Amino acid sequence: MTKKIVKVGIIGQGRSGRDIHGKLLVQLPEHYQITAVADSIPERQELAKSEYGCQAYASWEEMVAHEELDLIVNASPSHQHFPITLELLNRGLHVLCEKPLAKTTEEVDQLIEASERTGAILAVFQQSRYQPAFVQLRKVIESGVLGRIVQIDFSYNGFARRWDWQTLQSNNGGSLMNTGPHPLDQALQLFGADAQPEVMCIMDRTNTFGDAEDYVKLLMHGKGRPTIDMEISSSSAFPHELFNIQGTNGGLHGNGDKLEWKYFKSEEAPEQKLIREPLFSADGKPAYCSEKLPWQTESWELAIPGGKSAFEHMTEKLYLMLYDTLTEGKELEITPQQVRRQLWVIEECQRQNPHIYAK
Repeated sequence: MTKKIVKVGIIGQGRSGRDIHGKLLVQLPEHYQITAVADSIPERQELAKSEYGCQAYASWEEMVAHEELDLIVNASPSHQHFPITLELLNRGLHVLCEKPLAKTTEEVDQLIEASERTGAILAVFQQSRYQPAFVQLRKVIESGVLGRIVQIDFSYNGFARRWDWQTLQSNNGGSLMNTGPHPLDQALQLFGADAQPEVMCIMDRTNTFGDAEDYVKLLMHGKGRPTIDMEISSSSAFPHELFNIQGTNGGLHGNGDKLEWKYFKSEEAPEQKLIREPLFSADGKPAYCSEKLPWQTESWELAIPGGKSAFEHMTEKLYLMLYDTLTEGKELEITPQQVRRQLWVIEECQRQNPHIYAK
């Protein structure tokens, strides 16, 4: 049986539209075909024609008017994501929108309403849900070997100065809007979908030339939930590992290429009980609590068939998931409602930092 080829139109041929979406879609010819692109820069239009063999237009409106498209990839500048996506949904067109989806929860609600009213699919490009290291990390947590999860650290750190359009609030810039959707999506999955976290956030401008933040310290917690410690910094000359998990029976640490975890089994640990009197060693001298736990250590290393990078792998996974939604009606694995929770957290972080986000 011949598969349906989804005809795609891409809005934007910049770092995202060309270097991420275009690059991946040409590798899935049995599923997708880039039929058209829209970009205001003539040189990018010509490059798209030669690279994809597609039509090219100066505006998305012109592209939509002249093409019969099954999916629109909205890779326009961040501040244009909401208005363009809303207009496309109102026209009944399926949309995959780059992150950040919108600026506020109110805008996300408008997008969800338009999607439900017209029956048009609203998908969001949150490919980090399929990051191999994150998938493995979830498996370890769900196995229960680490015990109750106490704290999960996400560190997206480095030292860099930045001066482009994504440093501006007017363009929906800043670290939390640009980088934040990736760890936020992962963190909220681990926190749990059935409760809203309590949020504490500190923001700063350190090495940015714009008016949005480039340092974020975000804590999320709740009764019976792990504490989430997320840091996104452009002023960390000695960055930490991407993941660090603390549990009652062990822990996990690592990055996108390698993870290591160790744990003990309670039934194999020395039997202990609370002692209220001072502790003494065998020679009668004062002593601290001391025991040797039977640690077990395991590890995981990135290994993707076909020589693909982790980024290519998770982008492909998202597009194949979306293909099943478009052609077979399967439920989206990453929903606008889930993304709305991210925007709720981001809005709360901005509210707590009026020195940067003055109302």
